[in-house]
Amino acid sequence: MKKIITFILVFCSILTVFSQDITGTWNGILKVQGMQLSLVFHINKTENGFSSKMDSPDQKAFGIPVTTTNFENLKLKIAIANAGIEYEGVLGSDGSIIGNFKQSGQTFPMNLSKGKVEKEIIKRPQEPQKPYSYYTEEVVFENKGANINLAGTLSLPTKEGVFPAVILITGSGAQNRDEELLGHKPFLLIADYLTKNGIAVFRFDDRGTASSKGNFKTATTLDFATDVEAALEFLKTRKEIDQKKIGLIGHSEGGIIAPMVANKSKNVSFIILLAGTGIPGDELLLLQQELIGSASGISEADLKKSKIANTEVFGMVKKATNSDQMKKDITELITKSIKADSKDKIPDGITESDFIDRQVSQITSPWMQFFIKYNPALALEKVKCPVLALNGDKDMQVPSKVNLEAINNALTKGGNKKVTIKELPNLNHLFQECKTGAPQEYSEIEQTFSPLALTEILNWIQIQTKK
Repeated sequence: MKKIITFILVFCSILTVFSQDITGTWNGILKVQGMQLSLVFHINKTENGFSSKMDSPDQKAFGIPVTTTNFENLKLKIAIANAGIEYEGVLGSDGSIIGNFKQSGQTFPMNLSKGKVEKEIIKRPQEPQKPYSYYTEEVVFENKGANINLAGTLSLPTKEGVFPAVILITGSGAQNRDEELLGHKPFLLIADYLTKNGIAVFRFDDRGTASSKGNFKTATTLDFATDVEAALEFLKTRKEIDQKKIGLIGHSEGGIIAPMVANKSKNVSFIILLAGTGIPGDELLLLQQELIGSASGISEADLKKSKIANTEVFGMVKKATNSDQMKKDITELITKSIKADSKDKIPDGITESDFIDRQVSQITSPWMQFFIKYNPALALEKVKCPVLALNGDKDMQVPSKVNLEAINNALTKGGNKKVTIKELPNLNHLFQECKTGAPQEYSEIEQTFSPLALTEILNWIQIQTKK
């Protein structure tokens, strides 16, 4: 009798699940490296089954066509072929779908619900909160040469007065004025700290990002340098800024840009390089891949194989005189590499052809071509203003020792004696206090920017601006 009762209870539970309607709006939160992205699927019944569309509200993308939508035996399968996206989940008795979101070989847990889904509150204890104790102004300025308007925030210790100032320059990738990454806003924190200590700060959204106009995808480091030059010209129009005390603070790629701008303008009185590079781009990329790959558990043999292949690809980029031929040669090399090594697996949800096209597109993009070929030492040799170069000793993206040494050597070669070089202990590429320095830690660390690094920056600026 007990067995019969158990069977009936289970059968009733299954009937309850089958009564759930898969059509409608399903909400989920995709968590990727500390970021939380809202995703919405709209599923409709058709004569032949189901159709659906996806929204990504945080990216302001709506009505994205879904290639296939299948629901059978409580299993929901959704695919967006051109984006390499797949979602698979199982409808539970509570009306929610437990599943995984896949894209380009990576899998992330993501559950769906017909009810509203709230994002988790990320702890970022250092993040400044309004109302601020100083004056801020939202501004728009023009890069006349590029014919684009850029948007930023000017922070002043008080609304009236004359102050020394710095321009903050973001690192690589499309970033807003706060250099927002993985829930951290380091430039907001730096601006807050310096402004509270009597220094005006100007920071702006990268071109084509947030409120700034222009095309980010076609821009190179040289283009971003002209944006900083435009920001400098804007500051020169402000009566609150001491024209003889304007500096640049560049993080990562921003540390490449700062010397470029300083060499072209007499109005730059000092520069600060935060994890700036001193070695050629191709050498830096190889070091990055080795350090981060090793920290991610990639075998020494695979790392060696990857280094050989990448060295050959970078060499093609550096020697190329014809863009079409370069793309053809790199395509052939990557195709040959994939076919020769059975360990090379094409990510799920993407064809071999699409995978190769994406690799070639990334390597041959205007930005990457410039970065691979560029040697920052050449610009550093020409810098005559005071320079502070800081880096964390656990930085895996811009390894500290080799880059700080190269920066110092280049500045010394150029005869610059107003140089301060410091390697800060236990800090990563974002200047967070860390355990290993691996990028995987960035989002897990609550600290946004080391107080020690902030103090080093402020003290050095105060010395420069007292003259």
